Amino acid sequence: MITTRKRIWGWWFFDWASQPYNTLLLTFVFGPYFAEVARAHFMADGLGHDAAAAAAQAYWGWGQTASGVIIALLAPILGAIADGTGRRMVWIWLFSGFYVIGSWMLWYLAPDQPDLMMAMLWFGIGLIGMEFATIFTNSLMPDLAGDEDMGKVSGSGFAFGYVGGIISLIIMLLLFGESGQTGKTLIGLSPPFGLDPALREGTRAVGPLTAIWYVIFMIPFFAWVREARGPARRFSLTGAMADLWALIRSLRARESLAAHLLSSMFYRDALNALYGFGGVYASGVLGWTVTKIGVFGIVGAISGALFSWLGGKMDSARGPKPVIELAMVVLIAVCLVIAGMSREAFYGLAFAPGSALPDDIFYVCGILIGAAGGTLQASSRTMMVYHTTQERATEAFGLYALSGKATAFIAPFTIAIATTITGSQRIGISIPLISLFLIGMVLLRWVNPYGERK
Repeated sequence: MITTRKRIWGWWFFDWASQPYNTLLLTFVFGPYFAEVARAHFMADGLGHDAAAAAAQAYWGWGQTASGVIIALLAPILGAIADGTGRRMVWIWLFSGFYVIGSWMLWYLAPDQPDLMMAMLWFGIGLIGMEFATIFTNSLMPDLAGDEDMGKVSGSGFAFGYVGGIISLIIMLLLFGESGQTGKTLIGLSPPFGLDPALREGTRAVGPLTAIWYVIFMIPFFAWVREARGPARRFSLTGAMADLWALIRSLRARESLAAHLLSSMFYRDALNALYGFGGVYASGVLGWTVTKIGVFGIVGAISGALFSWLGGKMDSARGPKPVIELAMVVLIAVCLVIAGMSREAFYGLAFAPGSALPDDIFYVCGILIGAAGGTLQASSRTMMVYHTTQERATEAFGLYALSGKATAFIAPFTIAIATTITGSQRIGISIPLISLFLIGMVLLRWVNPYGERK
């Protein structure tokens, strides 16, 4: 017999299984590795180091922009179709395939003859798979717990996912991720299975590792999670689109939901960009290696796990809105730090030559990004549950994904533009993100603390 507790644990395992795409690929290993390879490629074409680093960051930004547009266009339509047929698990199976194939193929980004376009294509396919699978797993939330426990379930799920990300990152750093200088891993080992450090095969193994991790740890999800199934309904694209259009038109009379979607549209875009460009920033501005960025990721993920769990408790006790507000204040402060820091100085105050202070400051930033980012996402997910019902949850979360991706191109786009114009990674990242967080905070004032429940 599959108990409610086992169903919740199975649902949490999706966060555990999918988190490495964010931790290993988007932020701490593949993203910085892509930046290294792209920077070397552009320098070989005649650009200086700073110009090449900026060009690499811009390329990464354009690639994520394209994926974001696709997700934004299709997410609400797929959600409406799933709710119209009453079936969600089949979509999770489908997009899990995208996740696995896209991540596995990142192995082929070699440093000697890099095909940057193909790498971004496969990365985008895997990212689309993760985002769409997340929509359908999130839509199962209303059937897992009552409102009084929803914040705890959401926050604990994010915390559990962060723990999975930490463990996968530790495995990657200890056994696979070689230093570009020594060819050894963090504990001084050569990469296993005869992987060639000269071709960065240890680091490139992050793609297959992410795929295998997902396949193994989705087993509890598919074994224990059951969707609430009513009578089977015939598929009707016309009916699904009519329902979606009705939901969109209803936003005129649902001020809190509309404000939540608009607010989260901006602050989640900023948060995702902060995740996506943090490693690239550390590589280009501070000169960190992939291994050092990975240690930074472990610190941030530990903080994320702890504070997602604590934030879930605060969410259940006081509602998600104050948690969201506090998290955004912290993230704006982090962006202000990034805006004023380089390897040489902090807002004009020079560091001593060879000082470790810039590294220490950025480690603190990592702790704060992990703490605030995890709680922000978990409480935003809870707030969305407070604005929907079990029957229309996939459609609503599809719309929620649209709100997160409709402007998902804005952060990478503005970062790419600002970086290209200024030639500065610091300005290119910080100013657009601060602006997006501030817009999100202003719009949040029209969101009811408990959505449409009270």
